[in-house]
Amino acid sequence: MSDQSLTDHSVPGERYTHRGLDYPLGQWAPPADRPHEVAPGVRWLRMPLPFSLDHINLWLLDDRDENGPGTAIVDTGLNAPVCRDVWQAILPGLHITRVIVTHFHPDHVGLAGWLCEKTGAPLDMARTEYLYARNLQLDARETPPAEAIALALDAGWPAAAIAKLQAQKWRMFASATAPLPGRYHRLCDGDQLSIGGRNWRIVVGRGHAPEHVCLVDEAGQVMIAGDQVLPRISSNVSLPLMEPMADPLGDWLDSIEQFRALPEDLLVLPSHGHPFHGLHERLAQLAQGHAERLDALRTFCATPKTAYECFPVLFSRAVDDSMISLATGEALAHLRRLEVQGLMRRERYGTALWFTAV
Repeated sequence: MSDQSLTDHSVPGERYTHRGLDYPLGQWAPPADRPHEVAPGVRWLRMPLPFSLDHINLWLLDDRDENGPGTAIVDTGLNAPVCRDVWQAILPGLHITRVIVTHFHPDHVGLAGWLCEKTGAPLDMARTEYLYARNLQLDARETPPAEAIALALDAGWPAAAIAKLQAQKWRMFASATAPLPGRYHRLCDGDQLSIGGRNWRIVVGRGHAPEHVCLVDEAGQVMIAGDQVLPRISSNVSLPLMEPMADPLGDWLDSIEQFRALPEDLLVLPSHGHPFHGLHERLAQLAQGHAERLDALRTFCATPKTAYECFPVLFSRAVDDSMISLATGEALAHLRRLEVQGLMRRERYGTALWFTAV
């Protein structure tokens, strides 16, 4: 079976626009086991996920190596049966030439090691993303590290939430990702990758991940955006556990300005949602959304507040136990951005950090 014979030939949805973005395939998505060609030599594999965010978009690029025509994979899905089953169904029809991972989050890197082992293909990642993933895979333990408990206390979590955290095993990342190979090919900002008939430029974004790789083919007017630019939701930007004085939201906003230099007419292929046109409009929306939340935080913190108390200002729905860690990281990232700008100060009262606008 040839790689191309796996392409889905069903009819996409009707083109439509929403909030200034143009969706050429509408809200249609291909079946998980039938990748759909969205541009010459670029196929869309819609991989299911066992979460409320129920899918990730993976990309199959026509390629060639010493063994002849093949396929380069961009992102891999989670190390979970629902994702492995899809790959098991389509791998017999594919010759994999390389596995490219945009960033270290489990839904993107989860099956990279498994795919490399099964196919013999090399792994391509940015150095920071590879090392982050390797470090987290090794950090599997029976109880959370002291730093995780300290962060929860700093954020002002309720006692019940802290007790629940203390009772958890600390192996979620390791269980959600297959072990990575011991070597990889490093991707750097500005690199040019020749894959099939396209030349892809590596453009690195920051904030959602420390060194998030995007692939841009300006001549072909296509951008594989990963989680750096999503059409409907804003990517999580969290203060990292291992770097509590970082400024990831500052990095994210700087990346938005950097990406404004890319052509407006690119077909943006995001990791979640649907392919769209309107890169500059979406970047403006993302920047405006964070600016509004920063302004709201300054007003809310006229009197001292903990990060936990800031949740209603930042999130439109209630934060339950399953989301409390992500919400805490995002709240602290926004508070830290204001602190770096000289617009917020922190003081410790008891076990928590309290933030006050200045």
